[in-house]
Amino acid sequence: MPAAGENLRINSARLWDSLMEMSRIGPGIAGGNNRQTLTDADAEARALFQRWCEAAGCSMGVDTMGSMFATRPGTDPEALPVYIGSHLDTQPTGGKYDGVLGVLGGLEVLRTLQDMNIKTRRPIVLTNWTNEEGARFAPAMLASGVFAGIHSQDYAYGRTDLEGKTFGDELARIGWVGTEPVGARKMHAMFELHIEQGPILEAEDKTIGVVTHGQGLWWLEITLTGKPAHTGSTPMAMRVNAGLGMARITERVHQIAMSHQPNAVGAVGQVTVFPNSRNVIPGKVVFTVDIRSPEQGKLDAMRAEVERAAQAVAAELGLGCQIEPVGHFDPVTFDPGLVDTVRRTANRLGYSHMDIVSGAGHDACWINRVAPTTMIMCPCVDGLSHNEAEEISPDWAAAGTDVLLHAVLEVAEVVE
Repeated sequence: MPAAGENLRINSARLWDSLMEMSRIGPGIAGGNNRQTLTDADAEARALFQRWCEAAGCSMGVDTMGSMFATRPGTDPEALPVYIGSHLDTQPTGGKYDGVLGVLGGLEVLRTLQDMNIKTRRPIVLTNWTNEEGARFAPAMLASGVFAGIHSQDYAYGRTDLEGKTFGDELARIGWVGTEPVGARKMHAMFELHIEQGPILEAEDKTIGVVTHGQGLWWLEITLTGKPAHTGSTPMAMRVNAGLGMARITERVHQIAMSHQPNAVGAVGQVTVFPNSRNVIPGKVVFTVDIRSPEQGKLDAMRAEVERAAQAVAAELGLGCQIEPVGHFDPVTFDPGLVDTVRRTANRLGYSHMDIVSGAGHDACWINRVAPTTMIMCPCVDGLSHNEAEEISPDWAAAGTDVLLHAVLEVAEVVE
C-alpha cells in the first residue's frame, strides 16, 4: 500500500499556500498576525477552516467551548479515533505558524489521504482548540483544559479580558458556541505538530524535534498597590511607588530563575500600570510572572521564592501586595509509545531528528491527562516566536507534516 511506503509525502506547495491564505486573516502590523481568540478575525479563520475541512470530506463538530473537530471516518465504527491538531488563535503580535502549522498540517494530512483514497481503520479527527494562547483570556490552553477536566466550563466562561468582556459572552457573540458537551469525545491517541518556538533544533541542524516532555508552568498575577502622586512635587522619600516595586520584583524573578539553572526560566510578561500617565507616580501595577521548568521540584521552589520576594519587596516599600495564580500545569511526560513512533517515523523517512523538551505550553499538555499524547516539532528561524518576525521554511513545514502523516497512519492502521 502507498500509505506504508516511505515515498508517500504531503503536498508541500498546497500546505504552504494554506498557511499564507490563513495568515491574511487578522494581519498584524509587521508581517505577522493579530488573530486573538473570539475576535471577528478568529471567527473568519474558523469559517475558512471549516470550509476546507468539509471540502476534504470531513464532517465538523463543535463543542460548547468552541473547539472544532473535523472527522474523517474510519472503516471500524467502534474504533476510537486518532486526534491531530493545535490552534488558530494568535498572540496580539503573533507569527503565522505558532499553532497554525499544527492545524493546517493536520488538514494537509487529511487532504493527502483523500487524494490517495487511503482508508484507515480508526477515524482521524483534526482539532482547532479554542484559546490556546491565553493572551486575551487567561489561562492559556483554556478549552483543552476544560476538555481534560482541569477547569470547569463555568470558570472558563467567566474569564475576562482587559476590557472586562467575558469568554462566554464573546464566544456567543462570534457565533461559535457548539452543542457537544466538552470532554465527551474519547481518543485513542493525539499528535500535535508545532514549531519549536526556541533555537535548539536550528542550532543543532535537526529537522524534527521528537518531544519527550513538556515544561511545567506557573503564571502568577501580582497586584501592587501604592499611592498615585505627582512625579515633580512628591519628595523621593515620601513616595509609595508601585512601579518601583514591580521593577525590583522583575529583577528578583530573573535572579531566582538563574539560581535554578539548568532547566529553569522566568520573566515578567504582561504589565498594566495605573494611571499610566507621564507625570504620575504609579499607584497600582498589575503584572504576570511566568516561571517554567520540566522538573517539578524546581518549579515548586521557584514559585515559593517568587512569592516570598514579592511580599518582601512590597513590605520594604510600603505597598499592598496580592498574588493570584492565573495559569498552571505540572511538567508533562508524553506517551513513550507514541514518542517512539515519531522517532522511528522520522528515521524511516530520512529526516534528521533529536529528542527535545517543549519549552512552551501546548494543548497536548492537557490532553496527555486523558489520552496517550505526543508532539512533533520543526525548527523556527533564530528560535523566534510570539513575535511577528516568526519564520519557518516550507521544507521544515513539509518535513514535520510528513512525519505527522506517517505516524498517524501507523497508529490509525491503514486498511488495504
